[in-house]
Amino acid sequence: MRKSRLSQPVQNKLIELFVAGATARTAAELAGVNKNTAAYYFHRLRLLIFHRCEHLEMFDGEVEADESYFGGCRKGKRGRGAAGKVVVFGLLKRNGKVYTVTVANTQSATLLPIIREKVRLDSVVYTDCHSAYNVLDVSEFNHLRINHRTCFADRQNYINGIENFWSQAKRHLRKFNGIPKKHFELYLKECEWRFNNDEMKSQIAMLKQMVKDSLTSYLGQSQKILGLFAANIAGTDIGNGCAPDIVAYPNGKSPATTQCGTQSAVDNELTKPLKGEL
Repeated sequence: MRKSRLSQPVQNKLIELFVAGATARTAAELAGVNKNTAAYYFHRLRLLIFHRCEHLEMFDGEVEADESYFGGCRKGKRGRGAAGKVVVFGLLKRNGKVYTVTVANTQSATLLPIIREKVRLDSVVYTDCHSAYNVLDVSEFNHLRINHRTCFADRQNYINGIENFWSQAKRHLRKFNGIPKKHFELYLKECEWRFNNDEMKSQIAMLKQMVKDSLTSYLGQSQKILGLFAANIAGTDIGNGCAPDIVAYPNGKSPATTQCGTQSAVDNELTKPLKGEL
């Protein structure tokens, strides 16, 4: 994240409102900024969460697996097979954290590799009776099913934990009255991050640290790029005090090349360099 033009108190206010779940329009009114500014800042926070979301360790013990469909209310079929929905697969370690990922479909060939990647062998995996989970019966996991047509919990056999996450995520996303499909994964990882870090004070501290770290990283990369640019310039005609080899054209045409001791394109008034280019 590059340095923001917003003052630090305003940024802190926006971070607090973001954690509180306020929309960009509401946050803009409370923080005294334009709604587009608040929306862009919130987008940058979601990008930080998405890229810096902790790489969760593999789940073990008791793990719940389920899939859900995200999208607006439409006529026609609901649930599995509904048209125009985004399919999300989730894993939740009981009394632990959740992991979510968007998938193309809910077939065994799609879901099983994800389970094997995120769940340790010999763990207990709880699912519903979806046919895609049949393969778990002959896998390296201990598989237990719950038939939702008869009951939702049978002692320790249930998937209410992951169902609770789906409910929280959809309740949070509903307040935005629709989100761009290309940004859905940002909002999904935000919901995952909120669930895995449920204390608001901890969320505020984490976001402030993310912003600080990203700014430090951005400045470091900028200085490195400038250093490489200066090193390259030192060995060119520009560094030797001669006419530049490349002059930027306002009209976008190919640059003229000059050699030491010859009249440059600028002297010929054929072109003028763009401000800040030389």
